[in-house]
Amino acid sequence: MHTPFTDNYDKQFLLDTMMGPNAMRITEELTTFIPLTKGMRVLDLGCGMGISSILLAEKYGVTVYAADLWVSPTDNHLRFSSQGLSDKIIPLSVDVTKGLPFAQGYFDAVISIDAYHYFGCNEDMLPYLLQFVKKNGHIGIAVCGVQDTFPQDSIPEEMQQYWQPDMNFYPPSWWRALWSREPNLCLQHCRAMDCERQAWSEWLQSPNPYAQRDIPMMEAEGGKYFSLTQLIGQKA
Repeated sequence: MHTPFTDNYDKQFLLDTMMGPNAMRITEELTTFIPLTKGMRVLDLGCGMGISSILLAEKYGVTVYAADLWVSPTDNHLRFSSQGLSDKIIPLSVDVTKGLPFAQGYFDAVISIDAYHYFGCNEDMLPYLLQFVKKNGHIGIAVCGVQDTFPQDSIPEEMQQYWQPDMNFYPPSWWRALWSREPNLCLQHCRAMDCERQAWSEWLQSPNPYAQRDIPMMEAEGGKYFSLTQLIGQKA
C-alpha cells in the first residue's frame, strides 16, 4: 500500500525517533481504513516519541492526545513544537493499566501502534478503551506478531534464542478471536499489513541500540515468520 506522507517525511528525523518498526508508516496504512476528518479528537495510546501522532496531526488535522508511559511528555512537547505542532498534539504520561483520565465518549478514535500487545492481550482492555470512544467511533491497532502458520507449540530452532514469551507475538487469527468476543464492537478489519517488511527494515537502520540488537533476530527470521497485524473496529 502506498504511504506517500511517510515517503516524503524527513528520514533522519524518523530514524532518530523510532522505537520499533516505523510507526509513521504503520499509522499511515492503518488510518487509510479509518474515516478521520479535521477537528476530530484522537487518542494515540503508546505513542512513543510521537511520530504516529505527528502523522495524525499533519495529515488529517485532528487533535491528538499523545499518551505514553515511557517517554517524557516534556520531551514529546519539545519534539512536537519543533515540527510546529504544539497546538495540535497534547502530550501526556499515562499507564493504561492503571486507568485513563478522560471522559466517556470523549474520542472520535483511539489508535495504538506497536504497543497494544504489551497491555491488551486480555478480554478486559478492549471494553475498557471503548468507553472513551464515541458511538460509531473507531478503535484501531497495529501489533507485531506472527503468521498463522507459525508453530507456537514448537518454536523454530533459528528463533529459539530470540523468542521470549513476553513478546506477546500472536497470529491474526488469535486477535480476531479475542476482539470478536466484544459485543459493543463491530470488527471491520483484521489483516496482515502491507508495510510490515518495509517498517521493520527502516527500524533496523535506526541508531537506536534496540534496533541494532534486533538485526540478528530479523536475519534469522528471514521473512518467514513475523507479521504486522491490523485490527479496526467501530463502536456499536
